[in-house]
Amino acid sequence: MLYPTAYDLKSFFNSFTGRIIRGIIRDRLIELWPTEKKLRYVGLGYAMPYMRPYMEQSERVFCIMPPSLGVHQWPERDKNLVCLGDDHALPLETNSVDRIIVTHHLEYLDNPENAFNEMYRVLKSTGKIIIVVPNRMGLWTRADWCPLGQGKPYSARQVETFLKDNMFVHERTCQALFTPAFQSTFWLRGARVFEKIGKVLYPALGGVHVIEASKQLYATKGRGTPATVKARPRLQKALSPKPVARDNVHNRDLKS
Repeated sequence: MLYPTAYDLKSFFNSFTGRIIRGIIRDRLIELWPTEKKLRYVGLGYAMPYMRPYMEQSERVFCIMPPSLGVHQWPERDKNLVCLGDDHALPLETNSVDRIIVTHHLEYLDNPENAFNEMYRVLKSTGKIIIVVPNRMGLWTRADWCPLGQGKPYSARQVETFLKDNMFVHERTCQALFTPAFQSTFWLRGARVFEKIGKVLYPALGGVHVIEASKQLYATKGRGTPATVKARPRLQKALSPKPVARDNVHNRDLKS
């Protein structure tokens, strides 16, 4: 599957349209995850446009890009906080991350199960993830001139079921980017108005799903196979009522 490069995405998010999209999605992420102190945030895929609000109070913020995407320095005028890492072998310790933001990533994965197994491994027991993925019913999936029109879009139910099957507990789902896929700056200036109207009039047509999930410590894949358990002979004998001897009953009657 064709994957845009890191510099393609950087160029897009530096454009007027990209800045509008970045602001809308970033606001929705802050609604779900207000900034908290002493938490460690990791961005997977191309998450840099949405990570800056968490840099002030968090314990640490950094991003990991897959090899198919490539990498560029971020932030540009500060110490680098991004590295290249394999989806199936993240360069992180087990149980070391509080929050993971996954953007411009799931829609390009050929083996998402392996990637999410790695996310599960590095998350702490109280860890959570947010996935931003194109909505297959949204208008932006038809705009092949932007990143949201590339890769495989999903329905919310597909992602929620996938998370359940891969040891995550679905918490909540919302949509963002109700603005039609305009390229004209004139119409994009009214994006905030479209966001307010879209939540009420056409909530299913948001450009992206924003889905939150938490780590399930004791989840297992599948429903399991039922099995019949038989009681042991000794246990059956111990549980069965003991017969009363007739002679003993007769003797008690005589004494009474």
